[in-house]
Amino acid sequence: MMRVLRRSVLAVSLLLLGAAAAETQPRSRAECEAAYSLSWGRAGKDVPWVPTFDAVVLGMLSMAEVTPRDRLLDLGAGDGRIAITAAKPPFGARAVGIEYDPALAKLAACLVQAEGLDDRVRVVEGDIFKQDFGDASVVTLYLLPHINLCVRHRLLAMSPGTHVVSHQYAMADWKPDRSVQIQGRDIHLWVVPARVDGVWDFEDSEGKTFTIDLRQTFGALSGEIARGGVQHALLSATVHGLELRFKSDGAGVAVDFSGTVRGGEITGVVRTGTAARTAVGRLRGVLRGVPWAEMPPGCSRYYDR
Repeated sequence: MMRVLRRSVLAVSLLLLGAAAAETQPRSRAECEAAYSLSWGRAGKDVPWVPTFDAVVLGMLSMAEVTPRDRLLDLGAGDGRIAITAAKPPFGARAVGIEYDPALAKLAACLVQAEGLDDRVRVVEGDIFKQDFGDASVVTLYLLPHINLCVRHRLLAMSPGTHVVSHQYAMADWKPDRSVQIQGRDIHLWVVPARVDGVWDFEDSEGKTFTIDLRQTFGALSGEIARGGVQHALLSATVHGLELRFKSDGAGVAVDFSGTVRGGEITGVVRTGTAARTAVGRLRGVLRGVPWAEMPPGCSRYYDR
């Protein structure tokens, strides 16, 4: 009898503790903000905290074409509003934010819980120069120009096709694929290009061969195509994510190619005049090293701290 009574008392105590915890858990953004009371302009390790306006957040996510299939990474998450919005309809992505400031990270975690998004959003207290970027398909950031530049090489090393969206600041000579303004704020979009700088040997569906020598700077390409012992310059050559295109017009014969890069292979369609044939190209040797994909001088201080 005594054992049963003790179990009953324990059960009641646990219920009361659970009820007390539920009562103290903030239930709204206002309660979270009152609990942590952090002001805009709060100094950070590298960047002050200035929240992105809601209309700009929606513009960034729309520009990146975020869907439920995406895994979003927000660098410098602040109060987590970009990650939280990305997880809600109509976007529905899974999101992770990285925030260095412990108080801001706690505020973001409170807001995530208040929104009931614990299963889709996580805000990590960490350093963007130390934290792994993982397998994100979309990266958002509102940092500063020199910080953007110092994470650029890591963004370029992500999977081709990854969408990168920055509030306000660009990335030096990596020109955006698209830029817009919302409420007077600049939004820039980049698509991480596949690496193709090297020599590729092609064979089409009729057994004809040609070679292209590609030189790459971000998504812009130049180079030559060699067919039947004759070499001509490539025209309008680009790589956008995994999609590669080029044209050539040598000796009055127009060549138009569009294809997809898959590691050391490019598959696509080559059009010569009115004829269209499938073609497969394979990388000869290894890709060339390229300075634009390396860490810029002066950035090592952020990674060595």
